[in-house]
Amino acid sequence: MQLRKSSKRVRTLVISLILACGLPWVASNQALVQAQVDAWPTLTFTPVTTNLHMPVHVTHAGDGSGRLFIVEQRGTIQSHQQAQPLKLFLDITDRVRSPFFNNGGFEEGLLSVAFPPGYASKGYFYVYYTNLNGDNQVSRFHISANPDVADPASEELILYLAHPTYTNHNGGQLMFGPKDGFLYIATGDGGFAGDPFENAQNPASLMGKILRIDVEMARSSQVTGPYQIFLPHIASANANPMMYEIPASNPFLGVSDARPEVWALGLRNPWRFSFDRQTGDLFIGDVGQNEWEEVDFQPANSPGAENYGWDNLEGNQCFEPPTGCTTPDNYSPPVYQYLHSPSTGTAITGGYVYRGTIFTNMQGIYFFSDYGSGRIWGLRNNGGWEANLYSDNVGRRITSFGEGEDGNLYFTTVDYSSVETGRVYQLGSTLAP
Repeated sequence: MQLRKSSKRVRTLVISLILACGLPWVASNQALVQAQVDAWPTLTFTPVTTNLHMPVHVTHAGDGSGRLFIVEQRGTIQSHQQAQPLKLFLDITDRVRSPFFNNGGFEEGLLSVAFPPGYASKGYFYVYYTNLNGDNQVSRFHISANPDVADPASEELILYLAHPTYTNHNGGQLMFGPKDGFLYIATGDGGFAGDPFENAQNPASLMGKILRIDVEMARSSQVTGPYQIFLPHIASANANPMMYEIPASNPFLGVSDARPEVWALGLRNPWRFSFDRQTGDLFIGDVGQNEWEEVDFQPANSPGAENYGWDNLEGNQCFEPPTGCTTPDNYSPPVYQYLHSPSTGTAITGGYVYRGTIFTNMQGIYFFSDYGSGRIWGLRNNGGWEANLYSDNVGRRITSFGEGEDGNLYFTTVDYSSVETGRVYQLGSTLAP
């Protein structure tokens, strides 16, 4: 897919001719509005905080505090409030395998955090991390007597994701759906290259998927005391009883030879996904193999079960040998893809749709980046998907995007010359009301 280039000179000439011909003001005003819609904003990058240790995720708690929560790969979460120093919110480095502790791989570690709807009254949250065995898990933690600090001893295992053999392709994103309140989980295909275990196309595997579970269903049935029981629950041979339900509308519920947690499949390493907070549409940045990086899309009214093609396809191109390169059932091609190159990059970092109120010319644009190049794109549906590759960037590796409580967008960067030089920037534009 190629980038569409705006013809600003042509639009300016057309508008000038309309005005010169003395046509009604309404017509000329509509043309001017269309010209503004078609213009891509010029981006600005405002530093928010520095001196972070390999930040890989940034989000908010939805509790009215305005705080940002910044996940550091080593196993810590920092909270940041404007004009205040960073505060250590959670430290679980003792149980996280990462490149910095416990001989972890480059892609292992504490990878994301998600706060449930109503967090301010609930006082608990969820994280996704690589444990000391090299497997991944989703866990719940509670805050301590100090509401600014979480209790590392309060961990409750929610979902265990066996990840044998390889250290790469862990996925790692958690997010609550803005419309349904369910927890969505991105998992990688299990690692190495070419999906050797064929996990992504196998609905009986939790790897290479977007999962959807209900983790808030049984809080009212919790039994107080030294043990916590949640009913109903699902038993697993790989872990303690899992404390979640399967939403009744999950597409593989009741399907033989399929895991009911699966919401979408055919993904390689969906490092970052996000929902448009206004529409509920889902955007997925899936990291490619050697040729194509892709943005996948799921509309808010989807019943699920989209198959994004891996590893039959990479992007919308054949990956498997010709005898195995078939288009899977319910295939959903990428809405945008780009070829690996030194100028564009080698590993997509999925982003967010801007829904803040400050930068009006960014409204409705999905911003994402590439980890290898640091380049940023804007993507929008303007009667058809169109993208703009920005030549300007922050000159660093962008590991993740995030959204503030007010809808403003942020991104995290790292500099491998020093692991203590991680930063958070706010993404803005030169045009504001």
